[in-house]
Amino acid sequence: MEIFTVAVAGLLIALTFFILRRRSSSADNLPPGSFGWPVLGESVEFLFGKPEKFVGDRMKKYSPDIFKTKILGEKTAVICGPNGHKFLFSNEQKYFTAFRPHPMQHLFRSYKPKESAAAPPPQPQQQQPPPSSKATDETKAIRQPGFLKPEALMRFLAKMDSITQQQLQAHCAGKNEVQFYPLSKTITLTIACQFFMGINNPERIARFVKNFDDVTVGMHCIMLDLPGTIFNRANKAAAALRKELIAVIKEKKAAIATGAPLHDILSHMIVASDPSGRSMPEPEIADKIMGILTAGYSTVATTMTFLMKYLGLNPDIYERVQQLEIAAAKKAGDLLEWEDMGKMKYSWNVICETMRMVPPLQGTFRDVLEEFSYGGYTVPKGWKVYWTVSTTNMNPKYFKEPERFNPSRYDEGEAPPPYTYVPFGGGPRMCPGKEYARISILAFVHNVVKNYRWETVDPNEKVEGDMMPEPQKGLPVRLFHL
Repeated sequence: MEIFTVAVAGLLIALTFFILRRRSSSADNLPPGSFGWPVLGESVEFLFGKPEKFVGDRMKKYSPDIFKTKILGEKTAVICGPNGHKFLFSNEQKYFTAFRPHPMQHLFRSYKPKESAAAPPPQPQQQQPPPSSKATDETKAIRQPGFLKPEALMRFLAKMDSITQQQLQAHCAGKNEVQFYPLSKTITLTIACQFFMGINNPERIARFVKNFDDVTVGMHCIMLDLPGTIFNRANKAAAALRKELIAVIKEKKAAIATGAPLHDILSHMIVASDPSGRSMPEPEIADKIMGILTAGYSTVATTMTFLMKYLGLNPDIYERVQQLEIAAAKKAGDLLEWEDMGKMKYSWNVICETMRMVPPLQGTFRDVLEEFSYGGYTVPKGWKVYWTVSTTNMNPKYFKEPERFNPSRYDEGEAPPPYTYVPFGGGPRMCPGKEYARISILAFVHNVVKNYRWETVDPNEKVEGDMMPEPQKGLPVRLFHL
């Protein structure tokens, strides 16, 4: 027995020495920073102290280029500034791949079919792909059929314009004051449901909005599943959305069986199969559609909302956005055409400036595929990298008078330096929905300035939220009908 004990002790000592030696080879040159508290790391400061402040404070304390932390359960390197943007975008799939934080993995779970009795047992050496792998990436489902290519969006533009007009009429007609954040969300989700799923059911969409709000907040939170917590509400909302989406899928299947055309991504998912001939199970389709809708929902609605705020605070900019020449060239009932999008260059400048002032998404995460060096420091394989847009947006080195809302800074010849303004990311993982977001917000701007003037009720309304900002009171505005 003593010999066995001594052998085990010797083995443990050798194993400990081996682990420490491996760690020391790369850990000696880790980026500066702190992992914070045991288990929680610095997640509380990151989530509740606002990510942009969290990053800005540590850039000043540790390094303006890179620092280490532990957030949402992962050792993480935060790479900052335009050089950081360039390095990240240039090394996708070499050093980095997409990573979903654990709360997001749980909410948009990877569907695993039950094993049948006839199925062969898994091989011991076979590795299953992680939830963050390409196999579960919604962008793959979007890119392949070409739904977000200009020619597809060109066909949908008139419908987008029509939906925007209908929603503004339904929620603003005869009213002197409107909360625009809830309205922006309804408009955005109505357009998304029509585009991605081919449905336009106001009652169903109204149910969607509250659940998508809870899921969006829960994507970056502490995973404490107790009654009343953010994560608990998000779990319940995701389950409700999944149930509703499966009902939509069944309805869509029945329509396809009768010969309905395949004009949307949901229909494509239903009829598609993998190389083995396996069709995608309904729960998996529901999860992918839920991810797609979430991605195209809150960010677009947030930009629409804060655009309303800045136009309300800047009447001179509103005057330039009015686009009277586009409206004058159209007869009653005419809808926007693709050529009109090219005439809205200043409106796009306003949208860009809105996203600089209030980024609709603070950042995203990457998984480190291979150990790499950056800024004189080493980041080990298996760590995560946090990419954030907020390290350049308000830097006077890149944006003169950064606190001033100035759309003219994007005029030709005045554009910001490369990699300083990247609201849609860059490289192979640039947001595939950039053009969809652009035309949906332009259609909104065109219709709202054509029909209304407005002023913000509270110019100093606070902005809440962590990864995704929102106005504390829903941005109430006083409307003046034209």
